[in-house]
Amino acid sequence: MYTKQRIKESGGVVTSPFSFQYLLMSDAIKHECGLAYIRLRKPFSYYLQKYGTAMYGLNKLYLLMEKQHNRGQDGAGIAIVKLNTEAGYPYLHRIRSIAPQSIAEIFATINNDLNEIEKYQPDIKQHPGLLKGHLPILGELMLGHLRYGTQGKNNVEFCHPFIKRNIQPGRNLALAGNFNLVNTDELYDLLNIKPGIFQKQSDLAAMMETIHHFLIKEDEQNPNNANIVALLQKAISLFDGGYTIGGLIGNGYSFILRDAHGIRPAYYFINDEFIVAASERSAIRTVFNLNEKEVLELMPAHALIVDNAGNYTIHKIVEPKERRACSFERIYFSRGSDEKIYRERIALGHQLSKTVLESIDYNLKQTIFSYIPNTAEVAFYGLVKGMEEYLNKIKVDRILSWNGNFSQEKLEEMVNRKIRQEKIAIKDVKLRTFITEDKSRNEMVQHVYDITYGTVKDNEDTLVVIDDSIVRGTTLKQSIITMLARLRPKKIIIVSSAPQIRYPDCYGIDMSKMGDFIAFKAAIELLKERGLEDIIINVQTKIVELQRNNQLHTENVVKQIYKPFTPQEISNKIAALITPPALQIPIQVIFQDIENLHKSCPTNTGDWYFTGNYPTPGGNKVCNKAFLNYLEGKDVRGY
Repeated sequence: MYTKQRIKESGGVVTSPFSFQYLLMSDAIKHECGLAYIRLRKPFSYYLQKYGTAMYGLNKLYLLMEKQHNRGQDGAGIAIVKLNTEAGYPYLHRIRSIAPQSIAEIFATINNDLNEIEKYQPDIKQHPGLLKGHLPILGELMLGHLRYGTQGKNNVEFCHPFIKRNIQPGRNLALAGNFNLVNTDELYDLLNIKPGIFQKQSDLAAMMETIHHFLIKEDEQNPNNANIVALLQKAISLFDGGYTIGGLIGNGYSFILRDAHGIRPAYYFINDEFIVAASERSAIRTVFNLNEKEVLELMPAHALIVDNAGNYTIHKIVEPKERRACSFERIYFSRGSDEKIYRERIALGHQLSKTVLESIDYNLKQTIFSYIPNTAEVAFYGLVKGMEEYLNKIKVDRILSWNGNFSQEKLEEMVNRKIRQEKIAIKDVKLRTFITEDKSRNEMVQHVYDITYGTVKDNEDTLVVIDDSIVRGTTLKQSIITMLARLRPKKIIIVSSAPQIRYPDCYGIDMSKMGDFIAFKAAIELLKERGLEDIIINVQTKIVELQRNNQLHTENVVKQIYKPFTPQEISNKIAALITPPALQIPIQVIFQDIENLHKSCPTNTGDWYFTGNYPTPGGNKVCNKAFLNYLEGKDVRGY
């Protein structure tokens, strides 16, 4: 147990082994995984005749994955199922890669295989039947995945899709998804499986075992014609997490399934030539040149199920629960090329404009606006829009107050007044930190960004820089603020288009360690400063009691850590924590508030990482356990 004495011995703060780690290029959290699914509904000869290639489906899968490349930098994989193969011929194939350009490597492998075949059959591309028989990865059902690992080692064995093979076609399964489960141990217990080292490190392994278990049960009752709805109903009732998953079955059936809260995103489009699904609407729109209304959202608790003849149904698998779609999808993860997401990010920046105006005392003449990193650019446009609206109002009021008594020069000066915008920082993508000694490494990290000199008047201009989110604060302290200070502004204001990240995520995002969050560090510091260390001990005691009674899932006790403080107090302490030692320039941090977040992103109200209000009981369990891990110095995720 932590005691007051132990807290005071550590300088009044509960210490953690993961304080201010050094990140090379960015302080950003990892992205979501991405899913891509295509089911061809015509023979390969149809695509050859209409589109000039029997590889039409694979070409589209490649594009669909590339357009979601932002969702996976750790690896990629594809699986395919061939329909109507002769007995004894393989019909389920898979390729995976963890190369730096994993998508390109996968499809280069396919192209190399095709080139080898063409050496002996030069015209095989004009014979779809032969091509299908000779090219292993050419099939009517295709499932692609982009991995951003939240658990497990970064090796190819952890890349989706996973495969379960069986001598009977209807019992073969390929599975991939965008998710995390928080109850994998319970799943293994229910299935009476003792997981190995690999299985313990993979949520998909637990999900695969569960779905495959019910697939076998259904296939026993209806050989090679399992009731997909029934097996998904049984499986989904056991999962605690947020997920969009895709599955291919060896007999030609397939499905896309979304969790009951709609935490993870899923979209689809269907015509008479193909059925396509993906994690992002904009990817489908771009690849198939569709308008917004043509691409539909797969609703929470529903599954898109396609049979072996290409017929489809949309089934409600269980009763939908309160919609808690992840707001980080709109703030950061998904590509901003989606028109709704673009407008929402504009709104996020615009909502902050009043607070920023107050912080600069409405002095636009001596304020410069910029953004870091590039993902914050759209929110920056929204912030500037708010500044322009205020400035235009001032222009009108001033001109009217002149009562016609003005010169052309005076009018031009007023009309031409603009919001000062500059590209302050440019990331040096060539820089790599290879020195491990701390002092030297700190120096290297400070040069990750190049600054634009001559943009700021020394000790006169305030610099306002917007970011999409602030998680650890590491890069701000070690790199960005130090770099911005070289411009010698009067004040630096860091603006976050997201609220304070206070709690772990356990539904797909790589944010599972309490000690990583700068907002949490700030709260702990404030508790120390105000003599409220007893709160830390009380929270720990309560969590230990819940754990002893197997009740960790019933309450998020960690909320008590933040309860004594206003959001502004936390923000002020964050500003102090990210200010480099000896820096004399005042630093201010402004965060989005929860109310304006929901106004900006009305359909994605999942906010548990900001509020601690988890959509499933497993979230409370993970948060409480993450707090204990922090106190005990365990560098592990909370589930």
